[in-house]
Amino acid sequence: MMAEETKSKKQKDEEHIINGLPGELIERIFFKLPVSTLLRCTGVCKEWHKIIRDPQFVTSHLQDAPQCAFLFFPQESISGKLYPADAILIDETWSQSTCAVPVVGPGDSLCGSCNGLLCLYTKSSTLKIANLATGECLHLDKPVKNLRGDYFFLYNFGFHPVTKEYKIIHFLGDSVEGRPLHNNSRFRVVQVYTLGDDKWRDIKTPEALSLNCLKNSGAVNIGGTMYWLTEDMVASWQHAVITFDLGEESFARIQLPATVLEDSAGDGPRRYWVREIDGKICIATAQTCSFQPRRLVGKLQIWTLENKTEQRWSQKYNIQYSPDYIPGPNLVHRDKTILQRRDRNLYSYELLGDNSNTKLCKMTKLLDFRPHKPDNMQSYICVKSLIRLDVYKKAGIVRRPKQRGVWELKKWEAWEHKLSENERIWTDTHRDEHVGAAHAQCYRTMINDVLPRILDDTIQLEIGMKINQIFPNIPDQPRPLRRLNCVAQKQDRENLFVRMENWNNITKATREARHSIFSMMVNAVLNQIGASSSDAGISSQNRSEGDDVKI
Repeated sequence: MMAEETKSKKQKDEEHIINGLPGELIERIFFKLPVSTLLRCTGVCKEWHKIIRDPQFVTSHLQDAPQCAFLFFPQESISGKLYPADAILIDETWSQSTCAVPVVGPGDSLCGSCNGLLCLYTKSSTLKIANLATGECLHLDKPVKNLRGDYFFLYNFGFHPVTKEYKIIHFLGDSVEGRPLHNNSRFRVVQVYTLGDDKWRDIKTPEALSLNCLKNSGAVNIGGTMYWLTEDMVASWQHAVITFDLGEESFARIQLPATVLEDSAGDGPRRYWVREIDGKICIATAQTCSFQPRRLVGKLQIWTLENKTEQRWSQKYNIQYSPDYIPGPNLVHRDKTILQRRDRNLYSYELLGDNSNTKLCKMTKLLDFRPHKPDNMQSYICVKSLIRLDVYKKAGIVRRPKQRGVWELKKWEAWEHKLSENERIWTDTHRDEHVGAAHAQCYRTMINDVLPRILDDTIQLEIGMKINQIFPNIPDQPRPLRRLNCVAQKQDRENLFVRMENWNNITKATREARHSIFSMMVNAVLNQIGASSSDAGISSQNRSEGDDVKI
């Protein structure tokens, strides 16, 4: 009781000292802390809660937050087996996360990300806005319920730094009788929703725009403007950039460079992507393989828009040997480019050389993303933020999520059973190891009790060495409390197989050591008995000879 009172008094004294610091100094300390720590600090006292939840503090903390690469893998069916959506974070030190991102459901698709918020497309009638760090979610009605041919790539998500508004954009394909919307080649309307509003709004485009270009090239949001490609058959590259200002909600067109691109006659058609590098819009282009249209060949050129008003472009990179696939919308993390190879590994490279001859150098393997397909991964540069979503929860289109967990759906039963079976094997392995260790300790104790009766020092030493081979101590491997991501799950299964094989080898070595010890002890005891009998016979014979001498 006294110890608890002393501890409580000490804790109060420490809190009094900290709260006695100037508020500005406390804020400066909080700016250096990660979001996970700040969330715990909100429960310490009202003063800390007030500081951390202040909108100005949230904005300032966001500006200095360290960036991480957010790699997203959509739900896929591979060889008849269903794999859930998953995500991996790579921090500023290139360390990879091992736990699954809780806000990402197994059937979710990623539409966009900004300021630590994710826009996720669900299979239900809602979109999900989720805070990556806090786990807070907001479910919103889609603009059209049960729309045939509605897919995640028809949505995007952005933020305008001046209006401070978050907006979701839906590219609504032209309605053609009997054809799904995503198969229609044009759209003339974008549907816009501003977080906090009660409804979606339709905004007409100045002309019919290519939906196929949008699907193939992607879209990026930079500085409150959304960029994507459309067809322009008159232009040198037969494409042009369309911009949509999220503040003014107005469209504009930007012409691509007039430079003629040299194509190899033996390769397939050229592809174009909209990407972001260092806060600027970039156009990446390369030819495709003639027999594998999604695989790249030849040179990969990356052009940067240097001046939006003058529509002036410059070639940033001319990579001599193109990667097989390029992720997006973000290519670069911490001055290294992230690229995919057909071996289903993800690599980071340093780009060396000038803009006319760039080489991929210092290749580092990041992860093996099998069995996921190489051209389906998305990469975003993200931060972890304190942005709250509850300020938008009273909007008219906000909906409550279904009570039933998505992992409880029937289609994920086999997946969940596999994870449960994996945990059961880990539990059984740990139990067998502990039981084996306990039995080995009892056996060691028994042998050590008998060992002094062995008179031969050499045999004693050999048996002592054999005892150390009986079931060596195996360090415990604590199980994770949270669900692992796909890469960590694969590593966990490999660790389990290694652990089981190690257990089998230890069990075999223990049996052999025990058998050897038993044989050595039996032989030693028999030798001692034989020696004792021989000594007794010699002693008896000596007594008989002594009697004869007397006679």
